[in-house]
Amino acid sequence: MHDKKLCAHVIVSGRVQGVAYRYYARDIAYQLGVTGWVKNLINGDVELIVEGSQESVEEMISWCKKGPRLATVEEVRVEWLPFSGKYNQFRIEM
Repeated sequence: MHDKKLCAHVIVSGRVQGVAYRYYARDIAYQLGVTGWVKNLINGDVELIVEGSQESVEEMISWCKKGPRLATVEEVRVEWLPFSGKYNQFRIEM
């Protein structure tokens, strides 16, 4: 089933703020064709909602585990949610 749609709620911990993590995540999301959002959390983590094909969502999560060059990712937590289809793009939330 290549067209199975998934939604992942992702929390990334480590040195992930101040390293352009959100901007790289948006670029990767565009390349993969996933939708949703990314934002910084007050505790220093980065939070994402990622929706799309199973393959694309899994690729996005794999990227989250590495992040951009200056990031140091210590932990990635993933919670699977029902696919909503309510996002038409991937954006940076403030």
